[in-house]
Amino acid sequence: MSALSVSIPTPVRPLKPPAGPEALEHMNLRQGEFWRVIPAYKDVDSDTFLNHLWQYQHSVKTPEELQHTVQDLAPPAFIEDMRAGFHRAPMNVRVSPYMIALIDWSNPYTDPIRTQFIPLASRLLPDHPKLSLDSLHELEDSPTPGLTHRYVDKALFLPTNVCPVYCRYCTRSYAIGGDTEVVEKAELATNQQRWQQAFAYIASRPELQDIVISGGDAYQLPAKSLRKIGETLLDMPNIRRIRIASKGPAVMPSKILTDTAWTEALVGLVECGRRLGKDVMLHTHFNHPNEITWITQQAMQLLFERGVMVRNQSVLIRGVNDDARTMQLLVRRLGYINVHPYYVYMHDMVKGVEDLRTTVQTAIDIEKFVRGSTAGFNTPTFVCDAPGGGGKRDVHSYDYYDRENGIAVYSAPSVKPGRWFLYFDPIDQLSPAAQERWKDPRTQDEMIADATARAAEGR
Repeated sequence: MSALSVSIPTPVRPLKPPAGPEALEHMNLRQGEFWRVIPAYKDVDSDTFLNHLWQYQHSVKTPEELQHTVQDLAPPAFIEDMRAGFHRAPMNVRVSPYMIALIDWSNPYTDPIRTQFIPLASRLLPDHPKLSLDSLHELEDSPTPGLTHRYVDKALFLPTNVCPVYCRYCTRSYAIGGDTEVVEKAELATNQQRWQQAFAYIASRPELQDIVISGGDAYQLPAKSLRKIGETLLDMPNIRRIRIASKGPAVMPSKILTDTAWTEALVGLVECGRRLGKDVMLHTHFNHPNEITWITQQAMQLLFERGVMVRNQSVLIRGVNDDARTMQLLVRRLGYINVHPYYVYMHDMVKGVEDLRTTVQTAIDIEKFVRGSTAGFNTPTFVCDAPGGGGKRDVHSYDYYDRENGIAVYSAPSVKPGRWFLYFDPIDQLSPAAQERWKDPRTQDEMIADATARAAEGR
């Protein structure tokens, strides 16, 4: 009897070395009762901290409330800097306990979460000379209060002017929250009579198929109001897609777990839309990987199990996520919790936050690095919402970019044909010679005229 011959497979030569721990970092979410390091929350148990009503009731709105909350964690110099910042901010301040607990109070000056929500006078820079309060011209494209109709088939409905937190960089600082010492707010559709005017307009325009419900923030709508708005829109034959926009999952994820009525209203709209062959999604707004914890994961898992798709729209913010590795980690972490990284916006030209803006070149470089980090469908598109109402343009689709003087020229042929839309890099990021040129209004006009002429030549 002959012996059996055994075939030994040839070892496969690895094409890549084993992945290091950084490749798995996106799965390392913050765990435990991390909020107990904050003096005001040291005795708060998990059930209390997760309760959305407790989160609302203990949100920080004044310098005094912040000082009482963090006590000796923040140095006295920081507290004074913050007090002065509150007075000069175009936005009201409101920060949830969840966000307060995620700030590294051993180094609050550079913390990415503090940077987004708590203004410091020492960090403020002069506004760009070409900045306007409503830089995207939403009011110009508004047929009725609280409704912006810019794109042919899409409208933006703003039924409320309040949010669970107020972001310093908010593009609607012209209208969101109460008046501040530096900004008197415009009015939005904050009552049902104005809602009806918006609904009548939407129903009268058969080309409108896509509605974004924003504000303010849809998180702040009572469940019955969210349901009423959604069902009214779904009942319109022309409406095919609804996007419900909320910063809430990033700044108060526990509401999804504890405000059963609101979550059920959202799920109900998604299910109703699906039966009608219409698309209802939740759009949210994470900017930094530190914002995503075990609480976030539980909330997103609940929505995922109930069939709610969540997309993310980040803003590129200096000192927050303008580092390629940070953005890469954010994108991977979002994918890990079943949130689709959809957009990364250039920071809008917003009053009072020039210290947060970056250059167009920064966005281009970061997008180049991020692309290939994960699957293409899970890679965000970097866009510039063109000042003046040009709408969202791929950041690299400029017609001309004067890097020396920081002027990017965009066109929007399907939105507002025949016009140029200009995005300006922050002046402090330019060369000393360019910074000098921006001091002279006549030279400013010459630089802009040259940039637009070069854009026209390139067509």
